[in-house]
Amino acid sequence: MVAAFAVAFLGSLILALFPNYLNAVFSLFLIGSGMAMLQVAINPLLREAGGEEHFAFNATVAQLIFGAASFISPLVYSYLVLNLEKKSSDSNMLISTLSNVVPESIPWISLYWLFAVISLLMVGIIFVSRIPEVERKADEQVGALKTHFELLKNPTVVLFFLGIFTYVGLEQGVANWISEFLNKYHGYDPQTTGARTVAYFWGLMTIGGIAGIVLLKLLDSKIVLVIFTIAAIMSLTAALFMSGPVALIAFPAVGFFSSVMYPIIFSLALNSVEEHHGSFSGILVTAIIGGAVLPLIVGGLGDLMGLRNGMVFLYLPMGYILSIGFWAKPLIKNVTIEFGKKESADG
Repeated sequence: MVAAFAVAFLGSLILALFPNYLNAVFSLFLIGSGMAMLQVAINPLLREAGGEEHFAFNATVAQLIFGAASFISPLVYSYLVLNLEKKSSDSNMLISTLSNVVPESIPWISLYWLFAVISLLMVGIIFVSRIPEVERKADEQVGALKTHFELLKNPTVVLFFLGIFTYVGLEQGVANWISEFLNKYHGYDPQTTGARTVAYFWGLMTIGGIAGIVLLKLLDSKIVLVIFTIAAIMSLTAALFMSGPVALIAFPAVGFFSSVMYPIIFSLALNSVEEHHGSFSGILVTAIIGGAVLPLIVGGLGDLMGLRNGMVFLYLPMGYILSIGFWAKPLIKNVTIEFGKKESADG
């Protein structure tokens, strides 16, 4: 974890000190690599530190914290940019300090100074913290290369890989283009209204996760996935083709209804194979590359046909995710509560 945050610190500092396109590409690569390293380290540590019997609950709380941080970050961006643009002699210490190192023409680079400080602080905190030794269970260990090739020959593995790929691509494909869409078609300021709408997208995703936890105790996970995906499709339609005020509500609603997709797809995937869950998890995690690919496709189509038509492309991943609710055949179904009876695993 120290190495992960050190890599993220280096990536943030490079772009903060030398803001140009090539450094931005290299910087984002380093930051992304650090965060990937962090994910690999944290899951077994969370199981060990919190207790195996509480791992599912703790992992869900961690996901909610992720959503909360994603909600706050666009607001922080908006605050820094607006205050650096109109800096005055009575600015607070944060703005005054950043104004000395951030070029006036690119106030958004202040975020990378903030990332650098936070990453460096985390290096120090983790370095001095007492962290328990982690002994990986068999299912948490990544198998040999041969095991991965065997899994990739299984159509179920490939189909669920595409499920994670399309979900992360959908999530980022919506979130990355909300602000630009609202500015282009409805004239909203991307640094204020646009940033707030992106924040609400992530905030409602957090709330949706809480709602999903409750529903998964009442309904089969495939039913929840179908209901939420249809609602997400309807919300995206309203956001793309209705008025500006409607779009301000509909885009965050897409986040709300997308909230259950990742955990349900991931759990259906692992519950659909009998062995090699550690290797399968590794394959599924690599599918997050969809978050880099699909937004690029949306942007490319947007350049050719207009952003609205480009975002119509997102109906394809939504359709695929919807299909999972019909063809998935997990060996183990999620446990649900039947009123008047004890918990049942019949879904």
